[in-house]
Amino acid sequence: MELILKQDVDNLGFKDDVVSVKNGYGRNLLIPTGQAVLATSSAKKVLAENLKQRAYKEAKLIADATKIADAVKGYEIKIASKVGSGDKLFGSVNNIDLAAALAKAGTELDKKFIKVVGGSVKRLGKYEASVRLHRAVVADITFEVIAE
Repeated sequence: MELILKQDVDNLGFKDDVVSVKNGYGRNLLIPTGQAVLATSSAKKVLAENLKQRAYKEAKLIADATKIADAVKGYEIKIASKVGSGDKLFGSVNNIDLAAALAKAGTELDKKFIKVVGGSVKRLGKYEASVRLHRAVVADITFEVIAE
């Protein structure tokens, strides 16, 4: 079943992508929740016209996202956390903590666009995370978890 996504869907695609999914997934989840519509020939023509009109706006968005990505890569992020025996943390450090650290550094980002490699961090050390600023712009940043 071919569908046109009306919004970003995790592990499937971005808004206005034409994707092929199993019939049940499309019929029972994506279409009823308003996340997608059937990709008929007329819907594809409308989509092509909308994408053509939106192309120049998209270029400006990509330029802005690239500027933010360059700024974020330049940050030296250190997150202080309470430490137990050895280098184990009390609790963990995740994308919410990283979003707060980026906000302190001067860049407000939504926590859902930040993915820490390996999930949450439970030990001291240097780690990596990826920040998706646009569908075409993903910035890889490094951060360090230090003892409080």
